[in-house]
Amino acid sequence: MGKLFGTDGVRGVANTELTGKLAFQVGQAGAYVLTKETKKQPKIIVARDTRISGTMLEAALVAGICSVGAKAISIGVVPTPTVAYLTRELGADAGVMISASHNPLEFNGIKFFNSEGYKLRDELEDEIENLILTRSDHIPLPTGEEVGTWDIDHSGVEKYIDFVCGTIPGDLKGIKVLIDCANGAASEIAPIALKRLGADVEVIHHKPNGVNINRLCGSTHMEDLQNQVIGRGMEAGIAFDGDADRCLAVDETGEDIDGDQILSIIGLDMKKGGRLNKDTIVATVMSNLGFTVYVLEKMLKHNYNLGGEQSGHVIFLDYNTTGDGLITAIQLLYVMKKTGKPLSELKKCMDIFPQVLINAQVKNENKHDYLEDLEIQEAIEVLEGKFKGQGRVLIRPSGTEPLVRVMIEGKDRAIIEEEAKKLAAFIEEKLGE
Repeated sequence: MGKLFGTDGVRGVANTELTGKLAFQVGQAGAYVLTKETKKQPKIIVARDTRISGTMLEAALVAGICSVGAKAISIGVVPTPTVAYLTRELGADAGVMISASHNPLEFNGIKFFNSEGYKLRDELEDEIENLILTRSDHIPLPTGEEVGTWDIDHSGVEKYIDFVCGTIPGDLKGIKVLIDCANGAASEIAPIALKRLGADVEVIHHKPNGVNINRLCGSTHMEDLQNQVIGRGMEAGIAFDGDADRCLAVDETGEDIDGDQILSIIGLDMKKGGRLNKDTIVATVMSNLGFTVYVLEKMLKHNYNLGGEQSGHVIFLDYNTTGDGLITAIQLLYVMKKTGKPLSELKKCMDIFPQVLINAQVKNENKHDYLEDLEIQEAIEVLEGKFKGQGRVLIRPSGTEPLVRVMIEGKDRAIIEEEAKKLAAFIEEKLGE
């Protein structure tokens, strides 16, 4: 990708890297590229998570959208998958989510969806980026009555809640679940949806104040949820991330359940019910070796309907076009309800290989250089040979942070942890200068 768009839109530290000026430019160029063939006034859905910088960036983004004659409709603080769903449901020309997902408070981001609710193709992101960086004077700017407008309409949220509740044919009555909303976008919607389905719901970390999103809570910090599931005698715990496009779970004993296990539990249930297309689950390369993996982008190409990753980002293509933490939670809890089995038993369907993930702190501009560094590549090859047939080594740069992730999987946790730390330290030494 280019200088602005990463793996999940435009992200950076708000007000230094992702400034109001850049948000305006992204809104303007994005709206122009995505709606230039539209014969009527284009309509773009806009939403955000609970970060303090969200309102500032939303105002700038919407100004850019309106400057090219489009109509911006702000739907408030909602999960990212709500934007994908409502963009399709309301017949909008595009959708935009302002969020940095699981990242710390100081970050924020801008992610576009096309009219069908899918993440933009690389070519479209490149076109938007090119306009911003080199050719913004090519964007025609209307005047007078042709200038765009900004509406605020929260009524679509109820449509989304009805939609997610309708993804199961029954209810969740009798299930005692504790949910951690990460002080983020799920804080209002998730409790409403699960209570509507009849679950016995208790909620923690659901009082966002603009600065506490993801702070020692949510899917990146599971400890409080684990302790409270045990302390409150709950049957399950669900942890969302800041924009609720993913979730992880905790069983009744306080043990965590990762995305691979969630995929296995739900996938097996779908297979038994004849609902799993081609009896295939699609997963990313970060998935555990105990899980048979395919490449995520094959879902659309080969008509697979269930896929995801270990972090809890799960896509149900029968229902939505992006990862949806609330749908994932509902589907998982419904398997519990149908089978009458606790999560501690359901998760036994998958054997877990020990896996260690260590982040190497590097300069952001250097994080792809490990591919060209001969010494780093030699160190990786040595480790790959050591774990061949008994595990694996995976190195990849973060899409949003100045990190190179070192993941090693194998049978002996102590050994893989030691090797992962050594390799991460070596990468830091080479690329952190």
